[in-house]
Amino acid sequence: MDSLLVFISDNMQMVYILILSIFVGIEVISKVPAVLHTPLMSGANAIHGVVIVGAIIVMGHAAADDFFALALGFVAVVLGTLNVVGGFVVTDRMLEMFKKRK
Repeated sequence: MDSLLVFISDNMQMVYILILSIFVGIEVISKVPAVLHTPLMSGANAIHGVVIVGAIIVMGHAAADDFFALALGFVAVVLGTLNVVGGFVVTDRMLEMFKKRK
């Protein structure tokens, strides 16, 4: 726990950037009309394959005894995979709305 607090205090500028980016992201997303929200989000979710690749790289470079990095990488792989699959499911459901019925 002490190492986490030391890491946060050493990297306070990155923490500020993270908090600012959260607020900017919320503000940008809230301004998107509801009609465009689903297509944009499904496309953005599909791009999260980069998160999966990054998490796999982090897990590959982590030491065998660094359980925090391994657990964080594993969680990132699982959540990134769910996000990608969810993006494709939403996109598929949207495309089904435009198909002609028999």
